[in-house]
Amino acid sequence: MSIVTVFTEFTNGQLKKGALELLTAARSSGNKVQAIALGSGAGRIADQLAQYGVDEAFLGDNAAFDDYNPEIFAAAVAQILEAQKPAIALASSTMLGRDLFPRVAARLKTGVASDCTELTISGDGVQARRPMYAGKCTAAVVFENSPVKMVLMRPNQLPAGTPEGKKNVVVHQVPTPTLDLKTLVKQIVKGASEKLDLTEANVIVAGGRGMRDAASFKLLHDLAEVIGATVGASRAVVDAGWVPHGMQVGQTGKTVAPTLYIACGISGAIQHLAGMSGSKVIVAINKDASAPIFQKATYGLVGDVFEVLPLLTAEFKKLLH
Repeated sequence: MSIVTVFTEFTNGQLKKGALELLTAARSSGNKVQAIALGSGAGRIADQLAQYGVDEAFLGDNAAFDDYNPEIFAAAVAQILEAQKPAIALASSTMLGRDLFPRVAARLKTGVASDCTELTISGDGVQARRPMYAGKCTAAVVFENSPVKMVLMRPNQLPAGTPEGKKNVVVHQVPTPTLDLKTLVKQIVKGASEKLDLTEANVIVAGGRGMRDAASFKLLHDLAEVIGATVGASRAVVDAGWVPHGMQVGQTGKTVAPTLYIACGISGAIQHLAGMSGSKVIVAINKDASAPIFQKATYGLVGDVFEVLPLLTAEFKKLLH
């Protein structure tokens, strides 16, 4: 039996949805499942890990892991993988994952496939599929001569199974690596929003230049509040200073794959499409019938967002409240 090791991200004592998806895939493979979780409160997720089929958990329940320092995290994860020698290592293709795992791969002299949208595990083998050229095509990825096959998956691409009965989990405490650090993290400045991060959101309402100004984004927030969505934006809106960069969806922003993506006043530049084309259902609202977004949309509505959005919000209020 081979080993599949999953790097699990969590917040407020709860595993993120992307981590649950990866644990479900690892559990379904029939292999031995290991999990790595670093940060204060890691010990609190042991029960969740047990319910998702984890056999061994490596928990760094230590304040030294709270503020992401790439040197400390890379050393800790590499030490675990070197000692355990799993056939496959999985992580979410988040900002943290995309920064961390190339560093780990370099230490282990192995390959890493990032930003993947499909995953197939067979024994100790794995095949993934990832978009290329801003989503114009996809490539099937296999590994050769890689001691550990590392795959970073976009969140919301795999099914997140249901918790099963608890099993006995062997827990290992992860010590803080002793290093001569070249990097010191002095402060992490977090946004004030309590909304779910775009990469984890199941429903996203996004706005583009067609929203005209920053004040008009209130229409998007009103709709999002009713349907439980997170608000995103195109690069043009972020560059104009209407919203912070953390809301940007696209090739130079965040890659998202929600169940529902509502694009309001977004023309559909290829860079934006590359960041949201994995959405299961795309609804586009634009007064320009020839806008490229309609070529990607599941449903398209040609109309003025300033007329359509208040009507949509009112109708959803009737349906949901």
